[in-house]
Amino acid sequence: MTSDQQEFDIRCEWGLRGAEVLAPVCDAMVVVDVLSFTTAVSVAVNRGGVVFPYRWKDDSRIAFAQEVGAVLAGPRGTGTYSLSPLSLRSVKSGERIVLPSPNGSTISLATGNTPTYAGCLRNARAVAIAAMRHGPRIGVIPCGERWADDATLRPALEDLIGAGAVIAELHGTRSPEAMAAVWAFEGAAASLRETIGACASGKELIERGHPEDVEIACDLGADAIAPWLVGGAYMAA
Repeated sequence: MTSDQQEFDIRCEWGLRGAEVLAPVCDAMVVVDVLSFTTAVSVAVNRGGVVFPYRWKDDSRIAFAQEVGAVLAGPRGTGTYSLSPLSLRSVKSGERIVLPSPNGSTISLATGNTPTYAGCLRNARAVAIAAMRHGPRIGVIPCGERWADDATLRPALEDLIGAGAVIAELHGTRSPEAMAAVWAFEGAAASLRETIGACASGKELIERGHPEDVEIACDLGADAIAPWLVGGAYMAA
């Protein structure tokens, strides 16, 4: 299969299908959803929390949260935990949270038995170091967003930049797709807040009244612990 980038150690592909293609042929996977799933996971795990990704936003999430003994995250701005990284700054050590999302959660749960990490700008170096312990073949997945009218993939600039931040810390030969992510990161590194705040996803969050979430997401290197998916939950690697 030409799309698995098998000639290279470090590989990069978009979205759910990209994860399904790369996971079987990689030693570790890194899921990148900067605004905001993997940033939220990083904030929570670095405070000692345990985060369960969940695919669905229907009532089945309530039963799942009860089953695993976790707090169910709600919508942004409701005074409880949510996909807002700001809301997760109050997580207590050992607290368990179910965090549904259509992109980051879904893709996290699609990597099978391949060791999987939640990567973002905040933890790029920590995640790269942890992923390389599993072997040289690393797949990095910028999740992207979904178009509202037909749910098809919309490549998201912030995820490409976040993927590039992780790849820049990885050792090994890089596919052209991986190099493109590094170029995006290097081009934006001096102005992360301005660039991500002005891209489509950043503008949407700011217009909805969540500028702090963009600020938190752009804090490069702020988190020293890599969130590792073990037994269906992200926890400290």
